[in-house]
Amino acid sequence: MARVFMLGASGTIGQATVRALLRRGHEVVCLVRPRAGVGGRLDLTDLSRLLPGAELRVGQAGDLASQAQAGWRGERFDALVSCLASRTGMPRDAWAVDHDAHLHALTCARQAGVQQVVQLSALCLQKPLLPFQQAKLAFERALMASGLRWSIVRPTSFFKSLCGQVERVRRGQPFLLFGDGRLTACKPISDDDLADYLADCLHDPDRADRILPIGGPGPALTLRDQGELLFRALGRAPRFREVPVGLMSAIVGTLGVLGKVWPAAADKAELARIGRYYATESMLVLDPLTRRPNERLTPSAGRQTLGDFYAALARGEAALPDRGDHAVF
Repeated sequence: MARVFMLGASGTIGQATVRALLRRGHEVVCLVRPRAGVGGRLDLTDLSRLLPGAELRVGQAGDLASQAQAGWRGERFDALVSCLASRTGMPRDAWAVDHDAHLHALTCARQAGVQQVVQLSALCLQKPLLPFQQAKLAFERALMASGLRWSIVRPTSFFKSLCGQVERVRRGQPFLLFGDGRLTACKPISDDDLADYLADCLHDPDRADRILPIGGPGPALTLRDQGELLFRALGRAPRFREVPVGLMSAIVGTLGVLGKVWPAAADKAELARIGRYYATESMLVLDPLTRRPNERLTPSAGRQTLGDFYAALARGEAALPDRGDHAVF
Protein backbone atom coordinates (compact mmCIF):
# COMPACT_ATOMS: atom_id res chain seq x y z
CA MET A 1 0.00 0.00 0.00
CA ALA A 2 1.51 3.31 -1.09
CA ARG A 3 0.70 6.99 -1.10
CA VAL A 4 0.70 7.95 -4.79
CA PHE A 5 0.83 11.39 -6.40
CA MET A 6 -0.93 11.24 -9.77
CA LEU A 7 -0.57 13.47 -12.84
CA GLY A 8 -2.85 13.22 -15.87
CA ALA A 9 -5.78 11.76 -13.95
CA SER A 10 -8.46 13.49 -16.04
CA GLY A 11 -7.68 11.65 -19.30
CA THR A 12 -9.28 8.32 -20.12
CA ILE A 13 -6.11 6.34 -19.40
CA GLY A 14 -5.46 8.46 -16.30
CA GLN A 15 -8.94 7.74 -14.97
CA ALA A 16 -8.46 4.02 -15.55
CA THR A 17 -5.08 4.15 -13.81
CA VAL A 18 -6.52 5.91 -10.77
CA ARG A 19 -9.15 3.17 -10.53
CA ALA A 20 -6.47 0.48 -10.84
CA LEU A 21 -4.36 2.08 -8.10
CA LEU A 22 -7.36 2.37 -5.77
CA ARG A 23 -8.31 -1.29 -6.37
CA ARG A 24 -4.84 -2.23 -5.13
CA GLY A 25 -5.39 -0.31 -1.92
CA HIS A 26 -3.19 2.70 -2.63
CA GLU A 27 -3.99 6.21 -1.47
CA VAL A 28 -4.16 8.43 -4.56
CA VAL A 29 -3.80 12.23 -4.67
CA CYS A 30 -4.45 13.77 -8.10
CA LEU A 31 -3.37 17.19 -9.32
CA VAL A 32 -6.06 18.45 -11.72
CA ARG A 33 -6.81 21.69 -13.50
CA PRO A 34 -9.89 23.77 -12.61
CA ARG A 35 -11.31 22.83 -16.02
CA ALA A 36 -10.04 19.54 -17.41
CA GLY A 37 -10.77 17.11 -20.20
CA VAL A 38 -11.37 17.80 -23.88
CA GLY A 39 -12.14 21.49 -24.31
CA GLY A 40 -12.07 22.03 -20.54
CA ARG A 41 -15.54 20.55 -20.19
CA LEU A 42 -14.92 18.81 -16.86
CA ASP A 43 -15.09 20.81 -13.64
CA LEU A 44 -14.18 19.60 -10.16
CA THR A 45 -17.66 18.13 -9.60
CA ASP A 46 -17.39 16.10 -12.80
CA LEU A 47 -13.92 14.86 -11.88
CA SER A 48 -15.04 13.90 -8.38
CA ARG A 49 -17.76 11.77 -9.95
CA LEU A 50 -15.31 10.16 -12.38
CA LEU A 51 -12.59 9.56 -9.76
CA PRO A 52 -14.40 8.43 -6.58
CA GLY A 53 -12.03 7.52 -3.79
CA ALA A 54 -9.18 9.74 -5.00
CA GLU A 55 -8.28 13.09 -3.44
CA LEU A 56 -8.36 15.91 -5.99
CA ARG A 57 -6.20 19.00 -5.66
CA VAL A 58 -6.53 21.90 -8.10
CA GLY A 59 -3.37 23.37 -9.58
CA GLN A 60 -1.22 23.76 -12.68
CA ALA A 61 1.33 21.04 -13.39
CA GLY A 62 3.21 23.36 -15.74
CA ASP A 63 3.94 25.86 -12.97
CA LEU A 64 6.47 24.67 -10.40
CA ALA A 65 5.11 26.85 -7.56
CA SER A 66 1.51 25.84 -8.26
CA GLN A 67 2.36 22.15 -8.49
CA ALA A 68 4.38 22.27 -5.27
CA GLN A 69 1.98 24.38 -3.20
CA ALA A 70 -1.42 23.22 -4.49
CA GLY A 71 -0.47 19.62 -5.23
CA TRP A 72 2.34 18.22 -3.12
CA ARG A 73 1.83 20.64 -0.16
CA GLY A 74 5.07 19.63 1.52
CA GLU A 75 3.67 16.18 2.29
CA ARG A 76 5.31 12.78 2.02
CA PHE A 77 4.56 10.43 -0.88
CA ASP A 78 5.86 7.01 -1.84
CA ALA A 79 5.41 7.14 -5.60
CA LEU A 80 4.71 9.41 -8.57
CA VAL A 81 2.58 8.02 -11.39
CA SER A 82 2.08 10.12 -14.52
CA CYS A 83 -0.28 9.69 -17.46
CA LEU A 84 0.13 13.37 -18.34
CA ALA A 85 0.87 14.15 -21.99
CA SER A 86 0.55 17.09 -24.36
CA ARG A 87 -2.74 17.08 -26.21
CA THR A 88 -1.59 17.95 -29.71
CA GLY A 89 2.09 17.09 -29.84
CA MET A 90 2.89 20.59 -31.10
CA PRO A 91 6.44 21.64 -30.13
CA ARG A 92 5.55 24.38 -27.64
CA ASP A 93 2.87 22.26 -25.99
CA ALA A 94 5.12 19.19 -25.91
CA TRP A 95 8.07 20.92 -24.24
CA ALA A 96 5.76 22.62 -21.72
CA VAL A 97 3.90 19.45 -20.75
CA ASP A 98 5.91 16.36 -21.72
CA HIS A 99 9.16 17.91 -20.49
CA ASP A 100 8.84 20.94 -18.20
CA ALA A 101 5.79 19.87 -16.18
CA HIS A 102 7.39 16.49 -15.56
CA LEU A 103 10.68 18.06 -14.50
CA HIS A 104 8.69 20.12 -11.98
CA ALA A 105 7.08 16.90 -10.74
CA LEU A 106 10.49 15.24 -10.42
CA THR A 107 11.77 18.17 -8.33
CA CYS A 108 8.74 17.98 -6.05
CA ALA A 109 8.93 14.18 -5.86
CA ARG A 110 12.47 14.26 -4.51
CA GLN A 111 11.46 16.76 -1.84
CA ALA A 112 8.45 14.60 -0.93
CA GLY A 113 10.55 11.49 -0.34
CA VAL A 114 9.25 9.65 -3.41
CA GLN A 115 11.20 6.47 -4.11
CA GLN A 116 9.53 5.30 -7.33
CA VAL A 117 8.20 6.87 -10.56
CA VAL A 118 5.95 5.20 -13.14
CA GLN A 119 5.83 7.16 -16.38
CA LEU A 120 3.42 6.57 -19.26
CA SER A 121 5.29 7.20 -22.48
CA ALA A 122 4.90 6.02 -26.11
CA LEU A 123 6.46 3.34 -28.29
CA CYS A 124 7.10 5.85 -31.08
CA LEU A 125 10.07 7.14 -29.06
CA GLN A 126 12.14 4.23 -30.34
CA LYS A 127 12.25 6.09 -33.68
CA PRO A 128 12.12 9.81 -32.76
CA LEU A 129 11.57 12.07 -35.78
CA LEU A 130 9.25 14.70 -34.29
CA PRO A 131 9.62 17.49 -31.70
CA PHE A 132 7.17 15.98 -29.21
CA GLN A 133 9.20 12.78 -29.21
CA GLN A 134 12.36 14.72 -28.42
CA ALA A 135 10.59 16.43 -25.50
CA LYS A 136 9.50 13.09 -24.06
CA LEU A 137 12.95 11.60 -24.50
CA ALA A 138 14.60 14.57 -22.77
CA PHE A 139 12.48 13.98 -19.68
CA GLU A 140 13.04 10.24 -19.78
CA ARG A 141 16.79 10.85 -19.67
CA ALA A 142 16.32 13.14 -16.65
CA LEU A 143 14.20 10.50 -14.91
CA MET A 144 16.72 7.74 -15.53
CA ALA A 145 19.49 9.93 -14.10
CA SER A 146 17.44 10.97 -11.05
CA GLY A 147 18.53 8.17 -8.73
CA LEU A 148 14.89 7.17 -8.16
CA ARG A 149 13.48 3.79 -9.10
CA TRP A 150 11.64 4.19 -12.39
CA SER A 151 9.47 2.35 -14.90
CA ILE A 152 8.86 3.90 -18.33
CA VAL A 153 5.89 2.25 -20.03
CA ARG A 154 5.65 2.59 -23.82
CA PRO A 155 2.33 1.30 -25.20
CA THR A 156 2.00 0.46 -28.88
CA SER A 157 -1.33 2.23 -29.46
CA PHE A 158 -4.61 2.95 -27.69
CA PHE A 159 -8.13 1.89 -28.63
CA LYS A 160 -9.18 5.55 -28.52
CA SER A 161 -6.75 6.43 -31.30
CA LEU A 162 -8.23 3.71 -33.51
CA CYS A 163 -11.86 4.84 -33.28
CA GLY A 164 -11.68 7.72 -35.74
CA GLN A 165 -13.57 5.91 -38.49
CA VAL A 166 -16.32 4.25 -36.44
CA GLU A 167 -18.96 6.88 -37.21
CA ARG A 168 -17.83 7.06 -40.82
CA VAL A 169 -18.42 3.34 -41.30
CA ARG A 170 -21.72 3.51 -39.43
CA ARG A 171 -22.87 6.10 -41.98
CA GLY A 172 -22.15 3.64 -44.77
CA GLN A 173 -18.92 5.25 -45.96
CA PRO A 174 -15.81 3.26 -46.85
CA PHE A 175 -12.95 2.75 -44.40
CA LEU A 176 -9.94 4.83 -45.47
CA LEU A 177 -6.59 3.11 -45.88
CA PHE A 178 -3.11 4.56 -46.37
CA GLY A 179 -1.68 2.75 -49.34
CA ASP A 180 -3.03 -0.81 -49.37
CA GLY A 181 -3.63 -0.75 -45.61
CA ARG A 182 -0.79 -3.14 -44.88
CA LEU A 183 2.02 -0.61 -44.50
CA THR A 184 1.94 -0.58 -40.71
CA ALA A 185 0.80 -2.72 -37.79
CA CYS A 186 0.28 -2.34 -34.05
CA LYS A 187 -0.91 -4.29 -31.01
CA PRO A 188 -3.48 -1.92 -29.45
CA ILE A 189 -4.16 -2.08 -25.72
CA SER A 190 -7.29 -1.02 -23.83
CA ASP A 191 -7.30 1.71 -21.19
CA ASP A 192 -8.12 -0.74 -18.39
CA ASP A 193 -5.49 -3.29 -19.41
CA LEU A 194 -2.86 -0.56 -19.71
CA ALA A 195 -3.93 0.89 -16.35
CA ASP A 196 -3.46 -2.49 -14.66
CA TYR A 197 -0.01 -2.78 -16.21
CA LEU A 198 0.96 0.71 -14.99
CA ALA A 199 -0.34 0.10 -11.47
CA ASP A 200 1.47 -3.24 -11.20
CA CYS A 201 4.79 -1.51 -11.94
CA LEU A 202 4.71 -0.26 -8.33
CA HIS A 203 5.22 -3.73 -6.88
CA ASP A 204 6.84 -5.80 -9.65
CA PRO A 205 10.64 -5.72 -9.22
CA ASP A 206 11.15 -7.05 -12.75
CA ARG A 207 9.72 -3.76 -14.10
CA ALA A 208 12.03 -1.50 -12.10
CA ASP A 209 14.56 0.68 -13.95
CA ARG A 210 13.36 -0.53 -17.33
CA ILE A 211 11.79 0.84 -20.50
CA LEU A 212 8.74 -1.36 -20.97
CA PRO A 213 7.13 -1.64 -24.42
CA ILE A 214 3.67 -3.18 -24.16
CA GLY A 215 0.79 -4.08 -26.45
CA GLY A 216 -2.56 -5.72 -26.04
CA PRO A 217 -3.47 -9.39 -26.53
CA GLY A 218 -3.71 -11.07 -29.89
CA PRO A 219 -1.79 -10.68 -33.14
CA ALA A 220 -0.52 -7.42 -34.60
CA LEU A 221 -3.16 -5.62 -36.67
CA THR A 222 -2.66 -3.73 -39.90
CA LEU A 223 -4.95 -0.83 -40.75
CA ARG A 224 -6.83 -3.14 -43.11
CA ASP A 225 -7.21 -5.67 -40.27
CA GLN A 226 -8.68 -2.92 -38.08
CA GLY A 227 -11.19 -2.02 -40.77
CA GLU A 228 -12.26 -5.63 -41.23
CA LEU A 229 -12.78 -5.98 -37.48
CA LEU A 230 -14.96 -2.87 -37.47
CA PHE A 231 -17.09 -4.01 -40.42
CA ARG A 232 -17.51 -7.42 -38.80
CA ALA A 233 -18.62 -5.85 -35.52
CA LEU A 234 -21.18 -3.68 -37.32
CA GLY A 235 -22.39 -6.57 -39.45
CA ARG A 236 -21.47 -4.91 -42.75
CA ALA A 237 -19.57 -5.99 -45.82
CA PRO A 238 -16.08 -4.44 -45.92
CA ARG A 239 -15.64 -1.37 -48.14
CA PHE A 240 -12.24 0.30 -48.39
CA ARG A 241 -10.82 3.34 -50.13
CA GLU A 242 -7.06 3.65 -50.54
CA VAL A 243 -5.36 7.02 -49.99
CA PRO A 244 -1.84 7.40 -51.48
CA VAL A 245 0.77 8.01 -48.80
CA GLY A 246 2.44 10.44 -51.19
CA LEU A 247 -0.60 12.68 -50.84
CA MET A 248 0.23 13.22 -47.17
CA SER A 249 3.80 14.16 -48.05
CA ALA A 250 2.51 16.64 -50.60
CA ILE A 251 0.25 18.20 -47.96
CA VAL A 252 3.15 18.43 -45.51
CA GLY A 253 5.33 20.08 -48.14
CA THR A 254 2.69 22.59 -49.21
CA LEU A 255 1.85 23.58 -45.64
CA GLY A 256 5.55 23.85 -44.82
CA VAL A 257 6.06 26.37 -47.63
CA LEU A 258 2.96 28.34 -46.60
CA GLY A 259 4.13 28.25 -42.99
CA LYS A 260 7.07 30.48 -43.81
CA VAL A 261 4.64 33.40 -44.26
CA TRP A 262 1.53 32.14 -42.44
CA PRO A 263 2.09 30.86 -38.85
CA ALA A 264 -1.19 28.93 -38.79
CA ALA A 265 -0.02 26.90 -41.78
CA ALA A 266 3.21 26.06 -39.95
CA ASP A 267 1.15 24.56 -37.11
CA LYS A 268 -0.96 22.59 -39.57
CA ALA A 269 2.22 21.33 -41.25
CA GLU A 270 3.47 19.95 -37.92
CA LEU A 271 0.14 18.22 -37.30
CA ALA A 272 0.34 16.76 -40.80
CA ARG A 273 3.86 15.48 -40.07
CA ILE A 274 2.53 13.75 -36.96
CA GLY A 275 -0.30 12.22 -38.98
CA ARG A 276 2.10 11.02 -41.67
CA TYR A 277 4.36 9.48 -39.02
CA TYR A 278 1.56 7.35 -37.61
CA ALA A 279 0.37 6.45 -41.10
CA THR A 280 3.78 5.14 -42.14
CA GLU A 281 5.42 3.75 -38.96
CA SER A 282 4.43 0.48 -37.32
CA MET A 283 3.94 0.63 -33.57
CA LEU A 284 5.85 -2.58 -32.86
CA VAL A 285 9.18 -3.09 -31.15
CA LEU A 286 12.09 -2.65 -33.54
CA ASP A 287 14.44 -5.60 -33.95
CA PRO A 288 17.81 -4.33 -32.63
CA LEU A 289 19.67 -6.03 -35.50
CA THR A 290 17.47 -5.23 -38.48
CA ARG A 291 15.75 -2.08 -37.10
CA ARG A 292 12.52 -3.44 -38.54
CA PRO A 293 9.21 -3.76 -36.60
CA ASN A 294 8.90 -7.19 -35.05
CA GLU A 295 5.61 -8.55 -33.72
CA ARG A 296 7.36 -11.38 -31.90
CA LEU A 297 9.49 -8.92 -29.88
CA THR A 298 6.45 -6.84 -28.86
CA PRO A 299 5.13 -7.96 -25.44
CA SER A 300 1.41 -8.37 -24.81
CA ALA A 301 -0.70 -7.83 -21.70
CA GLY A 302 -4.36 -7.73 -20.78
CA ARG A 303 -7.50 -9.42 -22.01
CA GLN A 304 -9.55 -7.09 -24.22
CA THR A 305 -8.83 -7.09 -27.94
CA LEU A 306 -9.70 -4.34 -30.38
CA GLY A 307 -12.26 -6.69 -31.91
CA ASP A 308 -13.89 -7.10 -28.48
CA PHE A 309 -14.01 -3.32 -28.10
CA TYR A 310 -15.54 -2.74 -31.54
CA ALA A 311 -18.13 -5.43 -30.80
CA ALA A 312 -19.02 -3.75 -27.49
CA LEU A 313 -19.42 -0.43 -29.31
CA ALA A 314 -21.70 -2.05 -31.88
CA ARG A 315 -23.88 -3.59 -29.14
CA GLY A 316 -24.11 -0.29 -27.28
CA GLU A 317 -22.27 -1.73 -24.28
CA ALA A 318 -19.39 0.76 -24.60
CA ALA A 319 -19.37 4.44 -25.45
CA LEU A 320 -17.37 5.86 -28.31
CA PRO A 321 -14.42 7.65 -26.67
CA ASP A 322 -14.19 11.43 -26.98
CA ARG A 323 -10.97 11.52 -28.96
CA GLY A 324 -10.39 15.28 -28.70
CA ASP A 325 -6.94 16.07 -30.05
CA HIS A 326 -6.35 12.37 -30.73
CA ALA A 327 -8.35 13.06 -33.89
CA VAL A 328 -5.11 14.52 -35.21
CA PHE A 329 -3.63 11.01 -35.29
